[in-house]
Amino acid sequence: MSNDVLVIAEIRDGTPKKVSFEMIGEGKGIAEQLGGAVAAVVLGQGVADAAQPLAQHGADTVYLAEDPGLADYTAEGYTNVLANLVTETDPALVLIGSTTQGKDLAPRLAARLGVGLASDCTGFELRDGELLITRPIYAGKAIATVKESTRPYMATVRPNIFAPPEADISHVASVETIPADPGDLRAKVIDLIRQAGERIELTEADIVVSGGRGLKDPTNFALIEELARVLGAAVGASRAAVDAGWKDHSYQVGQTGKVVTPTLYIACGISGAIQHLAGMKTSKCIMAINKDPDAPIFKVADYGIVADLFKAVPVLTEEFKKMKAEA
Repeated sequence: MSNDVLVIAEIRDGTPKKVSFEMIGEGKGIAEQLGGAVAAVVLGQGVADAAQPLAQHGADTVYLAEDPGLADYTAEGYTNVLANLVTETDPALVLIGSTTQGKDLAPRLAARLGVGLASDCTGFELRDGELLITRPIYAGKAIATVKESTRPYMATVRPNIFAPPEADISHVASVETIPADPGDLRAKVIDLIRQAGERIELTEADIVVSGGRGLKDPTNFALIEELARVLGAAVGASRAAVDAGWKDHSYQVGQTGKVVTPTLYIACGISGAIQHLAGMKTSKCIMAINKDPDAPIFKVADYGIVADLFKAVPVLTEEFKKMKAEA
């Protein structure tokens, strides 16, 4: 078995997602301690240009698998190609982003390889030659340190936990084309329906502004969207707001929605149910606006404003506009 780390890069519209760079940075640190190198693999059709940014962010080798059958993601097709690559290269560790796609792919790949899988990981440490992995459990109420007993180690990595390395345009990677036969797929993607308009991806955003039941009406989400626009932030919603039909499920932050780890999380009119806290508790800085001083959200907030959000949010929006104008 080699001492290399293999990063399964996730590509969107021909460009690697931010979590791919984050995994390369963390993987490189682990590989250097093991005495190995970090490699990345790109799957798709017409995605050869993705190799360069992966190399510039630290990948020593980029494996390129291109085939018309890989143009759209399918767990079966991607697993067929990746299982062969992992078996042939025999890395010490395989990293996959804990994204919607990654959460679908990783368990299937682990089962195919007959190895364990640590999911939604937030930390890695080599101790006495063993890799110890940190991950939240019980909806984020506890942190577990686990050790996998099978090799290669496999883990999905929570986005926005690790800082991506700075791009180095002088760094060149070896690009190797690998067999890319997805096999006889039993399920095929017929169509991809994208939402109209541009929206910052929740799981990759540096700032997230979320609204909850306290907004009282779906039209009042305009307050949240305006603040998010000024800050260049993504818009999120609590489960209560989604269940009420105010926002699509793709906006939901929480245990049954998306887990986010932004630099700044602003919760407006959200009480702080356990389900919601599980999705944003690991944010680096949490700011809560709620008129109830006893709202559970204040127990995890770094900054709290006890006020009517309909008065507080417009004031914040205007102040941020002034700060941007003066900058």
